[in-house]
Amino acid sequence: MNPFHEWVRYETRRQFFSRGANAVGWAALATLLGRNVADALADSATQTTGKANLAHFPGKAKHVIYLHMVGAPSQIDLFDYKPKMNDWYDKDLPDSVRQGQRLTTMTSGQARFPIAPSKYKFAQHGQSGMWISELLPYTAKMVDDLCFIRSMQTEAINHEPAITYMQTGNQITGRPCIGAWVSYGLGSLNDNLPTFVVLVARSTNTEQVQAISARLWSSGFLPGEHAGVALRSSGDPILFINNPDGVTPEVRRKTLDGLKALNEMLYRRVGDPETHTRIQQYELAFRMQASVPELVDTSGEPPSTYTLYGDEAKNPGTFAHAVLLARRMIERGVRFIQIYHNNWDTHSNTAGRLPSQCKDVDQGCYALIQDLKRRGLLNETLVIWGGEFGRTIYSQGQLTRDNYGRDHHPRCFTIWMAGGGIRPGTIYGETDDFSYNIIKDPVHVRDFHATVLHLLGFEHERFTFRYQGADQRLTGVEPAKVIRGILA
Repeated sequence: MNPFHEWVRYETRRQFFSRGANAVGWAALATLLGRNVADALADSATQTTGKANLAHFPGKAKHVIYLHMVGAPSQIDLFDYKPKMNDWYDKDLPDSVRQGQRLTTMTSGQARFPIAPSKYKFAQHGQSGMWISELLPYTAKMVDDLCFIRSMQTEAINHEPAITYMQTGNQITGRPCIGAWVSYGLGSLNDNLPTFVVLVARSTNTEQVQAISARLWSSGFLPGEHAGVALRSSGDPILFINNPDGVTPEVRRKTLDGLKALNEMLYRRVGDPETHTRIQQYELAFRMQASVPELVDTSGEPPSTYTLYGDEAKNPGTFAHAVLLARRMIERGVRFIQIYHNNWDTHSNTAGRLPSQCKDVDQGCYALIQDLKRRGLLNETLVIWGGEFGRTIYSQGQLTRDNYGRDHHPRCFTIWMAGGGIRPGTIYGETDDFSYNIIKDPVHVRDFHATVLHLLGFEHERFTFRYQGADQRLTGVEPAKVIRGILA
């Protein structure tokens, strides 16, 4: 159905007259010039329904896979090689480097801030010459497929606001996440699966996990249909995806038809757009009863898949299994896939925890990129890997040559991106010798969001949603720029 016609079909008398002269003018114009006018206005109307593509220009990326390492990986131990720090072992962080910057309450009371050089070996890889830690041997093999941004920065210094900032563009909860914005702006590429899917992967080490809740994949003030749908790692992938005993598909269909009729009556009387959203979600849920079980059934994957992804990909809930499902979703037209992997918050015992964290994700990330590439899907799929901030060069708690902890550090951290219009083999940004301050090409969270939207075909300042009397946007009201240096 044409989106404009669908919008008119569900508009109530109260909504029609509330639009005043514009609504009457549209009706008069359509009467004078015929139905083609309605078709021409379809793009405008979809700003209410969010069903059609609202992009401002053809984007390089059609899909996004966002791999968020919850807790903040240590850039110093993985990507931001600082060999000069070996000469600074156990010396105090100079005041000239810290510059009075804010610290968390977990280390602000320390008597001193001793430098903790990374205990891990680094080597340069690929034509780009990117330095990669020994903890990431698979990532090292694909550096020329990736773009490393070593100069990310944020104001948030604690996990809750920092994760929220990365996911929604604001440190305060309640706003739409980036996946919801993409769902609203680009619509669905399939009829039988959600536009936006979320997976929470299980980490091997559970020493210090962070809270992960549905607020991170909320639609906020956008229509509820754009919220992420979370797939479970055990049992039914979605609660109640299967009919109860004794309930046939025919009975389910008849029940939904009755509910739809009741909801349409309520919509005509009250005009709440969320009622219409509920109708659509019931219909999608019915179709998902067939599509979701087929999606998560990986038994038909050939042995070569598990050679690439590793045997852990056979175990639901693992990161390797999650990224395998992400590839299957891309093939089936899912627009945005968010995967969370927990326990990267290494305040202590870096030597005991970081190796297992890296082992959980390293091969899976490599497999995902290579799998998408060989299937011709990487060019249209933007893959993002990173956390919510970085880690300090100084040690939190006890420091030895073999072990240390690192506190939160918002001033600089590293993420990588691949595919979907990103220039491969790129290293962008530079930090000082202490990986404490950015000395070249800073990239703020807002710049990151503006760049992602650009790759999808949006001018971030024009991509808005009217709420509480203001044109709201993912990048907010402060300055944000597209990072041209990382674009293909």
